[in-house]
Amino acid sequence: MSARTYTRSPRPASAGVEIRLPWWAIALPSVAFAALLLMIVGSGQAHAATGDPAIGRLLQRIVDLLIL
Repeated sequence: MSARTYTRSPRPASAGVEIRLPWWAIALPSVAFAALLLMIVGSGQAHAATGDPAIGRLLQRIVDLLIL
């Protein structure tokens, strides 16, 4: 039984790969990330009676770095 041979297509291969994503494929993860980040920052602003203040300072430094 002989193996099937494949011939080259008459169209030359393109230099790069083109991938097109719909707008929501970028927008939805970005919005979800921003919402989660805001929830973390919002909880860092609250003053709890118990807890480690180092976590609040770390979150504040991250916010300061992102704002710059």
